[in-house]
Amino acid sequence: MAMKTTFLVQTFVIKRKRLVPGDRQASQSGSGAMKRAEAMAGRMPGTAALQIVADDETGELESATILGQYGDVPDDFAESLQAA
Repeated sequence: MAMKTTFLVQTFVIKRKRLVPGDRQASQSGSGAMKRAEAMAGRMPGTAALQIVADDETGELESATILGQYGDVPDDFAESLQAA
């Protein structure tokens, strides 16, 4: 069982007056994801930098950590990551 760590930037957009997840972009490192999320927050309602650890073979999620949040992020975003 080999664990793989992935760094992502999750954007948030407003649809029907609600803040919802938009696009995700992969990043090379945690610091890179945080810098990209912070830069994108100027053009988006909100962004979050994430670290995802999952089993490389089965895809089973081991953990999801929010490295940084910028702008508007839904209040229940952290809980939704843990439920995934």
